Amino acid sequence: MTVTITPAVLQDVAELRQLYFEVYGHGYPVPLGSDPAEMRRLITDPHTHWLVARKPGAGELAGSVVVQADPGSRIGKLVGLAVHPVHREGGLAGRLTGAVCGAALATGSLDSIYSTVRVVTEGPQHIVVRNGFRPLGLMPNAVEVAGCESLALFARYADDVLNNREQVPSVPAPLAPLLTAVEETSGIGYASVRPIEAPGTGLLSGPVVPATTAMETVTARHFVGRRFLERFPDPAGRFFPLHSPNTILTPENGEFEAYADLDPATGSCSLIAVHPYPAAMAHALEPLMTAVTRTGVDYVETLLPLSDTAGLSAFLAAGFVPSAIYPAMRRLGDRFHDYVVLSRTNRQIDFRATAVSSLVQPYLSAYLRAWTAMYLPLHEVVS
Repeated sequence: MTVTITPAVLQDVAELRQLYFEVYGHGYPVPLGSDPAEMRRLITDPHTHWLVARKPGAGELAGSVVVQADPGSRIGKLVGLAVHPVHREGGLAGRLTGAVCGAALATGSLDSIYSTVRVVTEGPQHIVVRNGFRPLGLMPNAVEVAGCESLALFARYADDVLNNREQVPSVPAPLAPLLTAVEETSGIGYASVRPIEAPGTGLLSGPVVPATTAMETVTARHFVGRRFLERFPDPAGRFFPLHSPNTILTPENGEFEAYADLDPATGSCSLIAVHPYPAAMAHALEPLMTAVTRTGVDYVETLLPLSDTAGLSAFLAAGFVPSAIYPAMRRLGDRFHDYVVLSRTNRQIDFRATAVSSLVQPYLSAYLRAWTAMYLPLHEVVS
């Protein structure tokens, strides 16, 4: 199919909204495809690369794709890939993906681009891989689109980034299956990493708090943003690319403040940082999860350096499962550091409707091993 691929312009907004409606119906939870004000902001944002595909002649809109870039972290995110149903047989999704990623990386301002891909069908997984993305993990129950869905994480790197990774000598043992999956699917080496037994409940800074304990939820976005910067003046303590907190979760005694990007529309929550330190909230996970659930969210994830054994151990002790790894995610000087995604879901996980390709299957196996080791008594596993 012959199409012309060009940058999106403000005059495209009405047609783009119609395109996303025809592709996703009313179930598309992202403002990029539904909120005209946000769409206009992104189209004019110098750090956003938005391409559209049009048929020649009448110029009918056939497809759309976006890379949102965070210049501070040098990371981009591939989002909003949509091809009109009548144009899906000509490889247009792959062409759009290749064009927008090539344009974003050509600026020299990004070290990597990631994408969280729906796994209701295998097609999107193969599209990103054919365009240089590597599979990095699986996040079960991560988003509410047409029902509760799981997402797969993929990333594409600029030249030489993976050759300059900082090596980690050891990690908590529950992460070992995840590292093995990365080696198997992406060819990124972790053979020299030694699994160690993670500290257990000793990391909890107090007695476990019942789920019925009151947890205050502060959702004043601008106040939350100001306080976040006060609590974490050093950028090193607030690394979570393309996310900013809109919610504080805190117990009545104020012993910790958990900063989160909470989105009831997608049913997901990114736990961005905990003040004064991650282990401070480990004993209060249940009331925190209860408070999050009351907002309509069933999935919580957090992001930690692979080298942060204490932080990883605290979240593992609090019931989070290692879901994905992002090698060379963060540039510090001339070296790149790996990060881990840990997640927890309050909803029963059902993989029967998930189209897990061979690209992602090792991550499903790793997740199930980690979940089983954490939540099933040993006698139930071996009996």
